[in-house]
Parts: sequence; structure tokens; C-alpha cells
Amino acid sequence: MKLALGPILYYWTREKIQKFYEDIAAAPVDIVYLGETVCSRRHIMRTADWLEMAKMLAGAGKKVVLSTLTLIESESDLKTLRRITENGDFAVEANDMGAVHRLSGHMPFIAGPYLNIYNPQTLSLLSSLGAQRWVMPVEMSLKTLQPLQQSRPAGMETEVFSYGRLPLAFSSRCFTARFHNLPKDDCRFLCIEDTDGKTMRTREGKPFLVINGIQTQSALIYNLIGDLDSLRNIGVDVLRISPQSEHTTEIVRLFRECVENRISPEGAMQQMEKVMPEAGCNGYWHGRPGMEQLYLASLVPHE
Repeated sequence: MKLALGPILYYWTREKIQKFYEDIAAAPVDIVYLGETVCSRRHIMRTADWLEMAKMLAGAGKKVVLSTLTLIESESDLKTLRRITENGDFAVEANDMGAVHRLSGHMPFIAGPYLNIYNPQTLSLLSSLGAQRWVMPVEMSLKTLQPLQQSRPAGMETEVFSYGRLPLAFSSRCFTARFHNLPKDDCRFLCIEDTDGKTMRTREGKPFLVINGIQTQSALIYNLIGDLDSLRNIGVDVLRISPQSEHTTEIVRLFRECVENRISPEGAMQQMEKVMPEAGCNGYWHGRPGMEQLYLASLVPHE
């Protein structure tokens, strides 16, 4: 199986982004997704900057994919979409049907996790439009994925979100701005202060959700490192790791060693727990509530 690093979902400083990808250039990851997928107001990195970053990573031997915005809301968003889909050098991940429309008939593309592909008919349609890989919706279970794997079109690869805070929903409203009692159009870009999002807790103090601008995420860290055997057995081609502000290269290394059978899933999990920003979960993969953490040996929630 190949390892992919998903796009950064948070708003980081230019210096942090540059240092992050310099480290990733030397990390054992096969595919790197670049670009802003959450909020079009985040302008620290322009399209030209992402293209320069893509060239650097490609020179380091990485397969680079440019990701598009999930919500297209303005003419400026459309202009950015056109530049990405017409870049001519790098593959594109389409995260809305407008991007699919731009790419169909022009170049193969990756169908992103926000396109709502839940059945063989939709997967077949995306394949006919030029998709060469699709990213499974994050809440899909092993049981639901099986029939799609059995009937997927020839040449279609499957990628599964395997590590990181789950991107659960998007809204036209900015939750971070609302938290600070600011309008969306005058948000002051305060999400840059939350390098892994802002955690929302229950009245009992337990982590529940994370707000990240217009995006809502899980507070717990989705982690399928203990489920590699089921991912292999079902024929998954690519595992996606979502960046976190610290220790991403360590997470990538542990996934690589586990995929290559140089460390056990149990050993990898023990090491990961030291660098994860929050506790893990894998309930969705087992058809259970997403916040649960289950282990293959017993399928009993971890106490």
C-alpha cells in the first residue's frame, strides 16, 4: 500500500508551512496533496506558491496532487479553481462537482472525500468522467466499502482516510469567527492561532468536536493503524494521513514501518499515543459510533 499525506486543513504561517514540507520531502510518503481545501480567505499561500512547493516535492520524488476548495462561493474562488485545474503539470483532487466538471474530458483526477461516493453507480459515473482514484467518505465502514471494492471500475484506486481528525462537515458560516464574536468577513484570520483547530468540550470536560474555520472536525484522532490487515484484505491502495502541527513525520514513519511489517500495529500504536494531540478512535471503520476505539482481537471498546 502507498502512503499519502493529505492537504493541511489548518491555517499555518508561511514559515511553518515551508518548514513542514521541507521535512515531508525527506519523509517516507509516496503522495502529497497540496492546497487550501477549507477556506478561501486563507491567503498566506497563493496558487503560485503551492505550485512552487509542488515542484520542490516532485523533485524529491513525491507524487504531487493539487487539492481544490470544498465550497466554491465567489468568482475569485472560481478563478483559483481554473488555475488549479489548468495547471498542466500536476494531478488534481476534485472536492466538489464544479471541479469535476472542469476536469472531465481534460485530465484524469482524484475524486476527493467530499464528493459523497457511497455506491457503485456513483463510483462508475466518476470513473467515466475521468477519476482514476477515489477517497472514501470518512464515515464509511469496512462493510459498506466491500461491495464498492468488488465492483469498482478497472484501474480505479481506492484511498482511505487513515489518520487524523475527521473532517465531518462544512458550513458557509465561520465557527472560529463566531467564537470570537466577529463576522465572517472580518474574522481577522484568528484561526491561525489554532494550529490544530479549537477543541470544543462537553460539560464534563471531554473533547467532543474541533472547530476549524468553516469546518467541523472530530476532536479524537481517527487512527486505522491497528486495522491494516482489513485494509489490505479488502484491496485498499492508498492510506491517507492528515497533517497535524507537530510530529507528522513520526506518524508517517510508523505507518511506513507497519505497512512494511517492520513493526507490529500494537507497537506502532503505543508509539503514536505519545505524539497524538488527542486520544484515538476507529469506530466508523467497524460500523460503530465514530468516537469508539475498538481492537480487532475482541472488538470491545478500550477502557
